[in-house]
Amino acid sequence: MNGNASDVIVIGGGAAGMMAALYAAGSGAKTLLLEKNEKLGKKVYITGKGRCNVTNACRDTEEFLREVPRNPRFLYSALGLFMPEDMLRLLSSLGCPTKVERGRRAFPVSDHASDVTKALERGLLNAGAKVRLHTEADHILVEDGKVRGAVLKNGETLPSKAVIVCTGGLSYPSTGSTGDGLRWARETGHRVSKPLPSLVGLVTKEAWPRDLQGLTLKNICLTAHACGKMIYCEQGEMLFTHFGVSGPLAIECSAHLPEDGRAEIALNLKPGLSREQLDARLQRELTAGGKKRLGTVLQTLLPQRFAALFPALIGADGAAPCSQVTAQTREKIVMALQALPLTVIGTRPLEEAIITRGGVDVRDLRPGAMESKLISGLYFAGEALDVDAHTGGYNLHIAWCTGALAGKSAAESALGEEK
Repeated sequence: MNGNASDVIVIGGGAAGMMAALYAAGSGAKTLLLEKNEKLGKKVYITGKGRCNVTNACRDTEEFLREVPRNPRFLYSALGLFMPEDMLRLLSSLGCPTKVERGRRAFPVSDHASDVTKALERGLLNAGAKVRLHTEADHILVEDGKVRGAVLKNGETLPSKAVIVCTGGLSYPSTGSTGDGLRWARETGHRVSKPLPSLVGLVTKEAWPRDLQGLTLKNICLTAHACGKMIYCEQGEMLFTHFGVSGPLAIECSAHLPEDGRAEIALNLKPGLSREQLDARLQRELTAGGKKRLGTVLQTLLPQRFAALFPALIGADGAAPCSQVTAQTREKIVMALQALPLTVIGTRPLEEAIITRGGVDVRDLRPGAMESKLISGLYFAGEALDVDAHTGGYNLHIAWCTGALAGKSAAESALGEEK
């Protein structure tokens, strides 16, 4: 290594990259962070609708891992090093106090995502890490199964003892997440799971949700089945859109879909009532309704727009007087209120997804270090990994903790070579 060589090069200045560089430099390694954009943390700026949901203040590792559908056990070591409370303490020490809101979601007190990035930039400066913006890596330099550095798009070679790839997935490509790290992983012999959109809206075969575009349903239960088994069942909020359904329930459900994005979902619009209770209530409403139209009386159970559409969904006449509603129709109404079917035929595209599902196969990495099993000195962290979670700060914390572990491990390995 020449005098200008780095101990550790981190490629990608997002959440995982900033944390990796902070931990590598903080461990005493000569660290260089490369970012192709004009500033660090470009995707961090848009998380939490610009407020930055920095983490989820859950109580323990097991509670955190319950929110990780894919490869949760891979995160044990990373979370062991850097738990949510560690992130909150770090930000506080860097002049960015935080607060915890509903669902244990943690945000900066200022509600400005930029304050999180500024705090981490202060940390990088204090730790002695060097940052190069407008600097795009072309490929990783590997010789005899060992990392030797990185080569930039302009042809410049940057020697180093370790390289940490933190280039993200494919969601929000405008922030620079264009899949470079996944390409490098393949080029160096690693398995890469197909990148798919996750935490994204669901496209339905049925067209009727378009008629309810913009309508939000609260306190409903969404159950999804695929490949002959139940893959999701939660209660919460959902939104009808021009393509199908979105909102918290639909978005979280998308993380559990099979690769083809297809599933059968059922909406329980009255999960707080048993079938008998709902039938009794409907009977009371119909009896009291008398000559009123069925569609009008259904407004006691559903929002006005939905009540007007609902009879057609079950083949009933919404204009029929309540007194003429048969027992058979009443049974259809109750069944539909508790299991209204929708067919999911796919998701919205990766460009609209909050995160990318898929990435570097964790079987090719050492979970205790985030290091490749195939190439010595090569590390991966953040969204480039085939690990993803539900909304609520979990995905961002996966970036923080895997970045921290990769940075610490890379520094220890690089400095160990000098001894």
